[in-house]
Amino acid sequence: MSRRRQWLIGSALMLGLILLGLYLLSRAQPYTETLEHGPAPEAQANPYLAAEHFLRQQGLQVQRSADLQLLPTLPSAGQTLLLLADRQRMSPRQVERLLAWTAKGGHLVLVAERLWDEDEGRSGDLLLDSLGLQQYQSDDLDQPDDEAEEPAPDADETAASAYPELTQLYLENEDAPAYFSFDTGFHLYDADNRAHAWANSAAATHLVQLYHGDGLVSVLSDSWIWQNDSIANYDNAWLLWYLSQDSAVTLLYHAERDDLFSLLLRDFPQALLALALLLGLGLWHVGMRQGPLQAPASPSRRQLQEHLRGSADFLLRRSGQHSLLQGLQQDIQRRARRRHPGFERLGVTEQWQVLGRLTRLPSRAISQAMRPLPTQRLSAVDFTRQVAHLQTLRNAL
Repeated sequence: MSRRRQWLIGSALMLGLILLGLYLLSRAQPYTETLEHGPAPEAQANPYLAAEHFLRQQGLQVQRSADLQLLPTLPSAGQTLLLLADRQRMSPRQVERLLAWTAKGGHLVLVAERLWDEDEGRSGDLLLDSLGLQQYQSDDLDQPDDEAEEPAPDADETAASAYPELTQLYLENEDAPAYFSFDTGFHLYDADNRAHAWANSAAATHLVQLYHGDGLVSVLSDSWIWQNDSIANYDNAWLLWYLSQDSAVTLLYHAERDDLFSLLLRDFPQALLALALLLGLGLWHVGMRQGPLQAPASPSRRQLQEHLRGSADFLLRRSGQHSLLQGLQQDIQRRARRRHPGFERLGVTEQWQVLGRLTRLPSRAISQAMRPLPTQRLSAVDFTRQVAHLQTLRNAL
């Protein structure tokens, strides 16, 4: 194939590829795809993160606290304290300090945590009981029987009843109320008639405001309206600004930190299990007995024979047969040296002859007693017989 022909084929292929690319490009339609990765880790760890950002956007100074330790250094005037933490462990002393801080001009915003118990005459929420406020379930409220005899509602009431599941707050010089998505399952009741402002849904009260000294207390039936997934609904964010306007804001939540054991259980369960097993084995080893306990024997029943038998049994178990037999043979040799000087320098045969003259025993008895011991363990009969031969020889010296 000539070079000119190759060039033409290559040009044709290149032109075809360009035309194909232009065709595909003309058919392509651009689109935008949004990938949802869910809340950021910061938002998952902080349910009121959006509320903090919203308040800062309004030009308010916002700080976060984990407990009430900052209360002695927190000024009352010009300060709003949003108490959103669990108060289950709050002590009476802490309640007194918090109310004293409010009475000096602070604004305390809190959530009613417990229901009123008619039998006990209290709810168990120390802060709520101190303010004379009671919380009930909306289903337990008595419904009026003369609803049909009520006068016809005016235009404002008609507008409010259009959203019975929402809470309405009416302000002066405003034609329409603000709407909030409180949980309508709870109702706040001012038992001491101290409230000067409140916000209601169709069947319950969800926001109560009352003066306390020179300060102000705002009590909510719930604070879920300010969490990340609800603050943008209706006028929920506006209510947060309305309660904290013209003041610095301190948010207190997540007050109950995990203790050390909870953190270890969450992050190191295997280490805790190993430690528990180790402690269990240690206690079992310390508490294990080597046998049943025996009461000590009375000294009056102990005899010399029992001591000798016990000592012999101990030596037999600890040293063995050969050690006992060798001890008897060595004792015989020591006695022979005392009666016959130079006995240790004689040969075995000569020693046996000397023992025969000293004890007047036959040579057969001497050889049976002083012969070398076998390496294997003797039977009980043979051991007893050998001990008898040695004792006879020793007693004859």
